[in-house]
Amino acid sequence: MTKLHSIARAASDDLRSRVHFCPETGQIWLHEHRMLLVHAEAQASLRKDLIDTLGMDRARALLTRMGYASGLRDAELARTRAENCSDIEAFMTGPQLHTLEGIVHVTPVKLELDRAKGKFYGEFLWENSWEGQWHRHHYGVHSEPVCWTQIGYACGYTSAFMGRPILYKEVECVGLGNNNCRIVGKPTEEWEDAAEHMRFLTQESIADQLIELQTQVVHLRSTISDKEKPPADLVCNSPGFRAAYDLLVRAANNQITVLLLGETGVGKELFARALHGMGARRERPFVAVNCAAIPNELVESELFGVEKGAYTGALVSRPGRFERADGGCLFLDEIGDLPLSAQSKLLRVLQEGEIERLGDLKTRKVDVRVIAATNGDLRQLVKAGKFRSDLYYRLNGYQVSIPPLRERKEDISLLAKHFLEKYSAVNAKKLRGFTDKAKRALLTYPWPGNIRELQNMIERGVILAPSGTRIEVEHLFSACAEDEAREFGLDMNGGLDLHHGGSTAGLCEVVFNGVMTLDQLEVMLIETAVDKARGNLSAAARMLGLTRPQLAYRLKRLLEADATVNALEGASSMGTQLGLP
Repeated sequence: MTKLHSIARAASDDLRSRVHFCPETGQIWLHEHRMLLVHAEAQASLRKDLIDTLGMDRARALLTRMGYASGLRDAELARTRAENCSDIEAFMTGPQLHTLEGIVHVTPVKLELDRAKGKFYGEFLWENSWEGQWHRHHYGVHSEPVCWTQIGYACGYTSAFMGRPILYKEVECVGLGNNNCRIVGKPTEEWEDAAEHMRFLTQESIADQLIELQTQVVHLRSTISDKEKPPADLVCNSPGFRAAYDLLVRAANNQITVLLLGETGVGKELFARALHGMGARRERPFVAVNCAAIPNELVESELFGVEKGAYTGALVSRPGRFERADGGCLFLDEIGDLPLSAQSKLLRVLQEGEIERLGDLKTRKVDVRVIAATNGDLRQLVKAGKFRSDLYYRLNGYQVSIPPLRERKEDISLLAKHFLEKYSAVNAKKLRGFTDKAKRALLTYPWPGNIRELQNMIERGVILAPSGTRIEVEHLFSACAEDEAREFGLDMNGGLDLHHGGSTAGLCEVVFNGVMTLDQLEVMLIETAVDKARGNLSAAARMLGLTRPQLAYRLKRLLEADATVNALEGASSMGTQLGLP
């Protein structure tokens, strides 16, 4: 017993050191997770509203599941501590977090666990249970235990820690009239009435029905306006991306040659495939060619085909990419790298609709829609004499410019979630998403490699993150990616690395590219100074070359501006819901 108490006190001291309050930004951090400090009375009022609205059983199920989810989250911190301490010491992270978070004071009575064998028995005393006290305040003495959120937390935390379902029951509760609460936990199969209690951890039928109805609505919407919705691979929400996709939709049902413009990695081939899939040629072949990847001496034979004996090594006749794409679409990526000799033949195909194999004397008719793409400036290549002007004007009939990822900040979270689901399935892993700091780092990083870089980074994060946890900053920005991040002034906390030697140009680019506003940069500078000064505003002001009143004035101005923006965003959201312009 004494040993358990000693372990509990040690765990409490360690956890308190991981809590960070930042009054300047209004953020509370526990390890890498953002926390909230809320009024117990307000939480109790919400709990009462749920009970009065949904009924006792439905509210109990909802609150139990909410506590279960909170327990799962805290179990992640226990896993990080498990590497450096015993199982019991690591397990006590949860009870001490429950205490530290102000939910209930937890005292271990008896604890036996063996993770390797899956054995568990735990008995704990709960004192000052906020949930039991407020339930009794609102409804008087109840006939059953009422600390539902807390029981859910204990079940979620222990189940995640042990890697198997653990069920707790309240054997004493202040809601029943007892002085304190007491809980007992053990594997579900060791409880005779486990099914009766486990039903509160499963979704109710009404939720399933709502999800099913939502699925049907989504399906109906997709059938009504299928073309207006991008394919699953084209994840988007930003206005710039939607504008580019709208241009693509308008070109789908005609035969005009489309030129896709955009930096490396923005998804030009996905756009080309989407255009093919929307058009009348969707049932015919889609053939993609990277012009930069084919040696110059082989470009013509690859595009237009070759006859047997046309050159040394041509042992058989074979069709080129144009013939293979007959009736469908041919995607010519990196068109600016096409040799001049091949450019003239490509122009003839576009004008006449016929090709001539290398070493052949006859022409062949082909019906191909050409989609070209480049990450360079074709006009500059024309001026330099490296690209035919007549071919440029032929290809440039319908331009679609795809914005880089740094201009599509709204899409980063959607894309990250999409790639997380994809690579979690590929690697047979169950991950719980990203930590708050990892999310911030993803949104702050300028993504010079665009979507391809994001995709590769998420795949690396999935591989490095332990199963059942969340992807952290270090899983994403590792090795060369970390160096690249620091080149752009990004530190591993998702903020700006203000002490990096070459950060001045990077900071300018961050502002000029729209990644961060000047006010946000000022907030970041002030936050960093206050943090380095350990909360001493006078010392922080001296670091920034300001007086303390000047720093106080800037903080007040920035806080008022932030409050105004939040109010305007809230009003805009409400206006949208009411149908107002």
